[in-house]
Amino acid sequence: MLLHTGMKVATWNVNSIRARRQHVVDWLDAAQPDLLCLQELKVADSDFPFEEVRECGYEAEVFGQKTYNGVAILSRSPLSNVVRGLDDGDDDAQARLISADVEGVTVLSAYFPNGGEVGSDKFEYKLRWMQRLRQMLQARFDPKVDQVALCGDFNVAPQDDDIGRPSEWRASVLACDPVREALQDVASFGLTDVFRPFHPEGGVFSWWDYRGRGFERGNGLRIDHVYATQPLAERTIGAVVDREERRKKSPSDHAPVMVELE
Repeated sequence: MLLHTGMKVATWNVNSIRARRQHVVDWLDAAQPDLLCLQELKVADSDFPFEEVRECGYEAEVFGQKTYNGVAILSRSPLSNVVRGLDDGDDDAQARLISADVEGVTVLSAYFPNGGEVGSDKFEYKLRWMQRLRQMLQARFDPKVDQVALCGDFNVAPQDDDIGRPSEWRASVLACDPVREALQDVASFGLTDVFRPFHPEGGVFSWWDYRGRGFERGNGLRIDHVYATQPLAERTIGAVVDREERRKKSPSDHAPVMVELE
């Protein structure tokens, strides 16, 4: 099921690197991605398993936070120009974004806010965070020239066929109109969903709620994404979700998403 040639870029919300440390090490050995963006580490930088990742052949840049959030980029090649956070002067303590350059590509590992409930303060924070992300992209990059990959748990299902049971989720913080419009605004900077062209019929999910046996019942959503600027999107030749990882003992509620570039 996994891809075998070219440059492989993956993203995975591990829902605690402490709990899923061995899962990540085993997956790196099996899947052999060139880049892996991680989200929801739930540990401070000092508790990230740098040595085990290094033994797998990867260097890591981490933006951690104790108990909550946390993002990282793992790479076989050297990473440079590392930026932690949105770097927009906002006094925001949540560790939700890290970016780095590798082989002419800028990779961003992003953990979008969940949003809690529609209309709540957390929901307003989610919309505001997405707006700040859009402004940061505009300030840092030229989408017609720069090769940029925005990878991560976006906490947004863009279309109804990205949801196993739309009647359950359509009005939620993961799929309601305001968050879809906010994601469209982010993408309007000049980003393309590079996964979608390889699964035009939809029905491919990356997250299943632990509650109610969501995975077994097919009650999933596609909320983990790789969006890219056109120069990079044109290089995409394949995309998969590794559902097998979700079948393992004590899995994350998310499965890895991987795209392959020429």
